[in-house]
Amino acid sequence: MRYADGGGLTPVGRRRRESVRIQAAELFEQEIKPPDVARRLRVSLKSAYLWHQVWRDGGVQALASRGPSGSRCRLSPRCLEKLAAYLDEEPGAHGWVEDQVWTAARVATLIGRKFHVSYSVSDATRLMHRLGFSPQVPARRVAERDEQAVTVWKEATWAEVKEPGRLAEATSASRTKQASPGSRPGDAPGAGAGTPRS
Repeated sequence: MRYADGGGLTPVGRRRRESVRIQAAELFEQEIKPPDVARRLRVSLKSAYLWHQVWRDGGVQALASRGPSGSRCRLSPRCLEKLAAYLDEEPGAHGWVEDQVWTAARVATLIGRKFHVSYSVSDATRLMHRLGFSPQVPARRVAERDEQAVTVWKEATWAEVKEPGRLAEATSASRTKQASPGSRPGDAPGAGAGTPRS
């Protein structure tokens, strides 16, 4: 499955967020408190306090964007384009015919086959997200499963063998013994109705 907008922040989005942080720094320099900054810039109070701390420790430059997050990609931009094109195809085009979903394990294998670079499943997942894809989980079904026979069994046989449920009064949610008929709440275990209470 592919996300819109590549799944992460675009360079334009990063610049927009950086601009808001720089505006916050200018307000902090005017001795405006984080709650007022949050209200003025329409950001969360948590973000305003975090930015205030970063600004106090490192100044305006500490709030500048550091570029895309994450570790350095081991595939070139050209290889990333090719990988995205491969993922736009069905897995069957690359040898997986059981089902047509891109799992992270398959993508890691595909990267190894096509680009001779080893990726772990978690790294492949992150790379898929970076490219705007999400890994899928295949349905676990037996290949020989007869759906019509399953439906008939559910409708006919299961209805006959299924026991009716017990009434709610017949069950207890407690591990303690059931109270005897003449006992009162608060009585000691085994104390009947005729036993005096102290």
